[in-house]
Amino acid sequence: MNRKESEDKVVYSWGTAHRYYPASVYYRRLFGERVQKLSLDAGFTCPNRDGTVGRGGCTYCNNDAFNPSYCRPEKPVSQQLTEGMAFHKNRYRRASRYLAYFQAYTNTYAPLKVLKEKYEEALSTEGVTGVIISTRPDCVDKEILDYLEELSHRVFVGLEYGIESCYDRTLVRVNRGHTFEVSIRAVKETAGRGLPVGAHLILGLPGESREEMLAEAEILSELPLDVLKLHQLQIIKHTAMANEYAGHPELFHLFTWEQYRDLVIDFLERLRPDIAVERLVSEVPPRFLAAPGFGRRRTDVLMQDILKRMEERDTWQGKEYGR
Repeated sequence: MNRKESEDKVVYSWGTAHRYYPASVYYRRLFGERVQKLSLDAGFTCPNRDGTVGRGGCTYCNNDAFNPSYCRPEKPVSQQLTEGMAFHKNRYRRASRYLAYFQAYTNTYAPLKVLKEKYEEALSTEGVTGVIISTRPDCVDKEILDYLEELSHRVFVGLEYGIESCYDRTLVRVNRGHTFEVSIRAVKETAGRGLPVGAHLILGLPGESREEMLAEAEILSELPLDVLKLHQLQIIKHTAMANEYAGHPELFHLFTWEQYRDLVIDFLERLRPDIAVERLVSEVPPRFLAAPGFGRRRTDVLMQDILKRMEERDTWQGKEYGR
C-alpha cells in the first residue's frame, strides 16, 4: 500500500482526486482502459430456495428488483450480453471491453459441466474480456475453484461473495443459511488462488447497532478482499422481510439519507484503503419498495452528496484504519 504523509494528510496510491478508492480506478489499472460490467441472469437458483439449505430464500431477497430489463433467464447468455452492450451504449459512456457479470441468484450452484458451458458462452461473445461471478460463500468447493483458477490463466476471473453481515445472529435472523466463518473461509481460499475477491455487505439489517455496523469495516479489512459493495437495507416487495415489516415496523430502523450518508463516511474512514469500493448506495425502482427509501434522487446525485460531505469533514477512506 503506497501512501505518504503530506501536511498531516494521507495521500494513498489512488491519488488526491478521490476521497475513497473507486472501483473504476481499480478496473482501469487492471485493464489499462475503462471496462463495463454487463449483468446476467443465467437461470441459476439458490440452495436457500430449493430446500438444500432452506426454503424461501433470504428474507430481504427479490432478485427482480435488481435485474436490468435485458436480463431474462429464458434468453441465452450471449443474447443478454449483446443486448446489454446496446443498453449501456445508449445510457453511458461507451466501453470497448466488457466483463460478463453473473449476478442473479447463486452462480456457482450447478454441476461443473453446466457452469463451464455458461461461462464459456459468455467468454465467446465478442468484446467480453472476463467474467465476474456472484455467489454464496457456501457454494464454492475445490473442484470449482480449481477450474476458475485454471480459467484465470487466460481471461479475467473475479468472484463476488454475498457476505451481507459479519454477525451470525443476523445471518440466522435473515435466513441466510451459512455462518460468517464460511464467508471467511471462502474469501481466503479464493484469494489464495490469486483470484480477485469482492464482497457485498448490507448496512441496517435488523438488530445491528451503529457501532456494530462500523466494526464490520474493521472486520472485513482483515480479509484479503479486493472490492467491496455496500448496500443500505431496503424493504422490497414480495419478500418475507416485507411481510415482517408490515406487521412489526418497530423492529426496523430505516435510515434517512443524512443518517446513511454519515454512516457510510464513518465506515469508509475505518476501511482498509486498498479495498476498492464499487458501491456505496443501492437503488431499486420505487415500484419495488415496500417501505420509504431515499426518494427519487438518482444514485449519482447521492454519491456527489457523499463526496461533498467528505470534503466538508476533510476525511477519506482509511483515515481511521489501524488506529
